[in-house]
Amino acid sequence: MKQRVTTFTLAAVLLLFLVEAWADDWPQFRGPGRDGLSSETNLFAEWPKSGPQELWRVELGGGYSGISVADGRVMTLSAETGGEHLLAIDATSGREIWRYRTDRNRPDGEGGGPRSTPSIFGDVAYVTSAYGKLHALKATDGSLLWQVDLVRELGASVPEWGYSSSPLVEGDVVYVETGGGKNQALTALDRHSGELIWQGGSNGSGYSSPLIVEVGGVRQLLTFGADAITAVSPETGREFWRVPWKTSFEVNAAMPVFGPPDMLLFSSGYGVGAMAVRFLSDNGQLRMEKLWQNRNFRNKFSSSITHGGFIYGFDEDILKCIEFATGKEKWHERRSHGSIIYADGRLLVLDGSGQLFLAEATAEGWNELGRAPILRGRTWNHPALADGVVYARSSSELVAVRVGGQEAGATPEPEVSR
Repeated sequence: MKQRVTTFTLAAVLLLFLVEAWADDWPQFRGPGRDGLSSETNLFAEWPKSGPQELWRVELGGGYSGISVADGRVMTLSAETGGEHLLAIDATSGREIWRYRTDRNRPDGEGGGPRSTPSIFGDVAYVTSAYGKLHALKATDGSLLWQVDLVRELGASVPEWGYSSSPLVEGDVVYVETGGGKNQALTALDRHSGELIWQGGSNGSGYSSPLIVEVGGVRQLLTFGADAITAVSPETGREFWRVPWKTSFEVNAAMPVFGPPDMLLFSSGYGVGAMAVRFLSDNGQLRMEKLWQNRNFRNKFSSSITHGGFIYGFDEDILKCIEFATGKEKWHERRSHGSIIYADGRLLVLDGSGQLFLAEATAEGWNELGRAPILRGRTWNHPALADGVVYARSSSELVAVRVGGQEAGATPEPEVSR
């Protein structure tokens, strides 16, 4: 493949993103910033006893793919009859718009099917199959623009439980965690053509997704691989730093958490725990200072969120609030493994049994405002929040429930129900 290097400024990238994404969209894994944070401000203050209004519900195949929402389309990967498919569903009605077969189905004793979440950028959806085929599809009709087989063409190695990392798109580049031998762990491709820009790193593939942050004026592309946390230059792939991080079965699944302007948190399950660091500038050079490390905050696969100097996340099956700078626990609440979204001063928590909770985002204690069982079956898939609607799925169904978007305190009118 033809190689080239693309450079761009952070300001230009942010402007392009704002032009190409709707303000209330959820276009990729964990939302616009890949951090579980939403800018929506119209959530209902409380729910009726019957729970939030259900708009529609559809059956799906298996898999742990999350949900992306953009331009009125809901997208997720599903193990359907005949193979793994990317589904595009109308956000208002639940009607299927199109589907595209991305690969053969991947069986697994822990739950087969796809793991990665689609990334929608402008009019293109980028998606990685469980066996490592990266596709760029036209979002309007699902037609194929280009495809790259990460294993056959780029020397990648499929992790034991399949590819789970979701593509990261920024500017003209799509970044994918490929894993593999020397200089094959992370790959940057031209998002328009799929042509190779650079490859770098030697870490095996984990189950997390890449994230770009800026610390001290230095933009860093973070990856949480099989046995290390690594930061490289997004433009060239040159490594800035690496922290060894060993976990049983090489399961580093939760994304790093960035606490602006200079803190990072890394966490894994299987008894490993978490570490928080701060970056300091010495004569223009960044150095890392460990703030704390313990085994009392273990993000097994669910990524945490941060707000107001505090972290909200799952220590295995216990939901906790901890102080970012010190690791001090503020409160805990026993919940099944789940996912968290922050919006409008509140937490939306979807636990592993399919219950959706609404609570205040406060370090003072767990202040529950509402709860409702919205799904059946194991619910390890990350939900989405777009225009006042939570889109959530389990291993067998996808549901849309309204949690905001209308005049505060008003009773929502019925829309569509299936």
